[in-house]
Amino acid sequence: MDKRRIPVIFDAENFRFGKVPRKVGKTLLLVLAYMLVTFTLAVLVYLVFSLFFRTDTERRLRQEIRMYERLYPELEERGQLLGDAIANLQYKDNEIYGLVFHSSGAPMLDPMEEEGSFVDVDAVPEQALLSYARNKADSLLQRGRAVDATFERIFRALSDSAMVLPPMILPIKDITYPQVGASTGRKMNPFYKAYVYHEGLDLIVARGTPVLASADGTVVSASSSKSTGNTVRISHAGGYETVYAHLESMNVRAGQRVRAGARIGAVGMSGQAFAPHLHYEVRKDGAGMDPVGFFFASLSPTEYVNMLYMSANTLQSMD
Repeated sequence: MDKRRIPVIFDAENFRFGKVPRKVGKTLLLVLAYMLVTFTLAVLVYLVFSLFFRTDTERRLRQEIRMYERLYPELEERGQLLGDAIANLQYKDNEIYGLVFHSSGAPMLDPMEEEGSFVDVDAVPEQALLSYARNKADSLLQRGRAVDATFERIFRALSDSAMVLPPMILPIKDITYPQVGASTGRKMNPFYKAYVYHEGLDLIVARGTPVLASADGTVVSASSSKSTGNTVRISHAGGYETVYAHLESMNVRAGQRVRAGARIGAVGMSGQAFAPHLHYEVRKDGAGMDPVGFFFASLSPTEYVNMLYMSANTLQSMD
């Protein structure tokens, strides 16, 4: 028998007992209290778990944060170095524009950014513009006539049967200007960190790349030394001599006759070499020449100009 007490009320009109009706306000308060308690418990459970328990993702993220905190000072220093390098490149760029285009500096990304960029364009007198254009045209015509005269001398020399051509074949087949390093002149030595005279041209290619004879000739020597490593010297007609240094291997011997384009060895880094490359020299009657000047017959004009620029402006040699 259920002994729980149930509140009842006497209905005098119907002469019977019935349950006491619940008030709506009280019920709503009970529901709100229940929801508040539930929400509070959920928040407490979340706080407990967040403070004392870590998921794998949270642990990984915290490790990354600690790593970034350690790396940030180094990254900040590198950022400063990059900023200085960019400022240095901008300074050099302005110098190049000054030398080539006679301009005060390289053009900005937005030339209208600074006031006055094009303000005075229309202020130049028409007569001054005509005079400038006429002088430029006369100068170009004179240079054109000089080029024509030079080509005439070249054609006459080539038609002479006694003419001896210098070594003009590329010692590395299909080499492009990004692979060209320092040429002749005062260059920074990578080992001594000082400027010394560099006697040849650095051609930066992979180890094992075939090295070719740049003209017909006779092998003077195929020897090895501490400084230049495995080195081949070839004597050519007309007093020319070519030198191929830092080879990984040599395929010729002293006294051997070789034809232009014949393989004489492979690129390496024997001797004092900073990285795999071919150190290539051209000599005329014992005097050192700039090897790039002999490549024009094997390259397009654009490639030749780019190669000249790269070799002249690379300030550190590879040996």
